[in-house]
Amino acid sequence: MIRDTARLEALIADIRAFVRERWHPLEDRVSRENDIPPDVVDELRRKGWFGWSIPEAYGGLGLTTEELVLCAMELSQSSVALRARVGTNTGIGSEALVADGTDEQKQRWLPRMATGELTGCLALTEPEAGSEASNVQTTARRDGDHYVLDGSKRFITNAPVADVFTVIARTEEGSRGSKGVSAFLVERSPGLTTSEPYRMMGQSGSHVGDVHFKDCRVHASQLIGGREGVGFQTVMKVLNKQRLHLAALCTGPAIRMLDLAIAHTTQRSQFGQAVADFQLVQAMIADSRTEIFAARSMILEAARARDRGDDVAMTASMCKYFASEMCGRVADRAVQMFGGAGYVADFSPIERYYRDVRLFRLYEGTSQIHQLNIAKLALREAGAR
Repeated sequence: MIRDTARLEALIADIRAFVRERWHPLEDRVSRENDIPPDVVDELRRKGWFGWSIPEAYGGLGLTTEELVLCAMELSQSSVALRARVGTNTGIGSEALVADGTDEQKQRWLPRMATGELTGCLALTEPEAGSEASNVQTTARRDGDHYVLDGSKRFITNAPVADVFTVIARTEEGSRGSKGVSAFLVERSPGLTTSEPYRMMGQSGSHVGDVHFKDCRVHASQLIGGREGVGFQTVMKVLNKQRLHLAALCTGPAIRMLDLAIAHTTQRSQFGQAVADFQLVQAMIADSRTEIFAARSMILEAARARDRGDDVAMTASMCKYFASEMCGRVADRAVQMFGGAGYVADFSPIERYYRDVRLFRLYEGTSQIHQLNIAKLALREAGAR
């Protein structure tokens, strides 16, 4: 549902120029220093990119799902640190508030998240609650006008740099599964600590870490929506949209890697001809281009369905599953097309991209969890007929 074609085209042109002219020359530095230069973050704030899908009433751009995924495909034709710094705010960092927050809560936090004054994150995953997200052990005990949070979260994107955390905690003692789980907005305060950023296989510059709560007092006004026991439903609303967003963020790197591989194979010669002229190389190009087109088509169709108000639980899962696996296949082919140069960091960025995109198949639901989810929903659908 594109509301203003000219406005969207101008935004996409701005994203494309920034990625190619500003970000690509910085990628080695960001990887080496494991951080994004502060002046670049300030530039992103001035552009308003932290608030892409935050409603205009709260200072954001209010992009529809279709507009969001189109922008995400452009933004992510870059090393992953860029989309992690911006995309978390406009995705899982703010979406729980957008979906289920009270107007007072939205007025309090969303404008500052839209400008990038506040960096947000979603604190859901725990040591014993990964793929089985409903197995949340972090507790929130009511104490007068406050809740007291205790527990730990793990693998939280932006945790070391976040100012505000969407936290999923168990408010009903003795409850199991998704029952008795609530969502809170928690700002950095006494009782909340975060770890140093992890040392990871890839995605340098994207800060991921633990979040710990010990007697962390949170005012009852920070219970999202003002209702206990509906936190898991809120999370699923967030994840259904985020899976489409992430699928788009998987597609951008695949486009970038294929562009690099095509440029390399057309410029490099072996046996007296360009590497791109060899039919087995052309097969890898064809497979990659076809799969990128398939992912893009799936994502746009599902995004339009969500904008129409359709249930996209299964299609969002299919998009995330297919796009993340597709990106991994394209990365592998790109290394192959680069040959030895694709394995050496000094010779090309492909080695870094290959490591960066491996995580896509793990977070927001592993590929195996999505396979089970898709099958479960398909069987339920068949049984309903």
